[in-house]
Amino acid sequence: MQAYCMKCRAKREMKDTKSVALKNGRPATQGVCPVCGTKMFRIGKS
Repeated sequence: MQAYCMKCRAKREMKDTKSVALKNGRPATQGVCPVCGTKMFRIGKS
């Protein structure tokens, strides 16, 4: 799944993805940028 990396300022394919739920119950996906190692986050169905 792709997400926007705030450090690289580019869309990249997430690595080590896992599904999480926000406080309000909405689904989200969390992962790591393969280039710089920064945490990436995408709200929505995974």
